[in-house]
Amino acid sequence: MNGPSTAPIYEFLKSNAGGFLGGLIKWNFEKFLIDKKGKVVERYPPTTSPFQIEVWLMDYFLFGS
Repeated sequence: MNGPSTAPIYEFLKSNAGGFLGGLIKWNFEKFLIDKKGKVVERYPPTTSPFQIEVWLMDYFLFGS
């Protein structure tokens, strides 16, 4: 995820989503929300439970906001 042999998908995610650590992924449970056009919409730290973002996800996917 970090370092010289970073996979292209992680390079893409890090370069298209800011974060507390900038261009680093803190841990492998970091979450990224990607829309159907491939745009990084949101980045969540490892401490964020999927249940914490469930309401926001439902709103995003159902209403596009």
